[in-house]
Amino acid sequence: MPTNQQRREAAKRKLERQITRRAERAKKRRIVATALTVGGVVVVVGLIYLLVVLNSGDSNSTANPPSDTPQEAKTTSGPCKFSSNPAKPASKPVDAPPDVDPTPNAGTAKVAIKTNQGDIPLTIDRAKAPCTAEAIEHLVKSKFYDGTTCHRLVGSPSLKVLQCGDPTAQGSGGPGFEIKDELASLPKPAAGQETIPYPKGTLAMANAGPNTSGSQFFMVYGDSQLPPNYTVFGTIDAAGLTTLDKIAAGGITEGQDGAPKNPVNIETATVS
Repeated sequence: MPTNQQRREAAKRKLERQITRRAERAKKRRIVATALTVGGVVVVVGLIYLLVVLNSGDSNSTANPPSDTPQEAKTTSGPCKFSSNPAKPASKPVDAPPDVDPTPNAGTAKVAIKTNQGDIPLTIDRAKAPCTAEAIEHLVKSKFYDGTTCHRLVGSPSLKVLQCGDPTAQGSGGPGFEIKDELASLPKPAAGQETIPYPKGTLAMANAGPNTSGSQFFMVYGDSQLPPNYTVFGTIDAAGLTTLDKIAAGGITEGQDGAPKNPVNIETATVS
């Protein structure tokens, strides 16, 4: 039988083992708790990163396409069928004409163009070119021509015109929509001829091919000859021809076809 001394020593060793085991269990709990905390932080950081990436909208992502994504061509639903051309965006912000039905096809409208070289009053003839007249009136009312430059003056023996209506002043700008040609009022070329007269005082549309008229127009200040490919939609009043004669007398920057030597800036254009 163990003595009291032996029993005390055995009890002491047992207590020491218990204390050691408790310390080890406490250490393990601290390690697990630390691991869980670090893991939680990693998970939270990961979630935040994903949210940031998904909502940042990279310019090349499907949800946020780049601004130069090609746009579809659109055509108005009215009788004029004004069509947008994605390859030729508007050089100056403007909406397509309202394309009302029926299109006004009678009467006239007065357009007053004020330039730094003098006034050029015009008369638009809706009967000759209803859709062109509607589009030009819309552009004038939208202030599309205000602050633009007439970029081309031609003074050859067979063609005498001042061309305007391009906000870029480079000859390639337009309103972002196209107008179908209206050529029914033009005479047919004489036998063996390819051109017809465009008399002094004629107001007509410039174009880059069939059905591509937009905002550019030309004013004939001297009897000219051209193929019957350009919509005539009005006339130039006497005061306007006087201003055009003054501009033509100032000369052309190079040869017989180029920018006027005296720049022609359209300050305002109004319709009544």
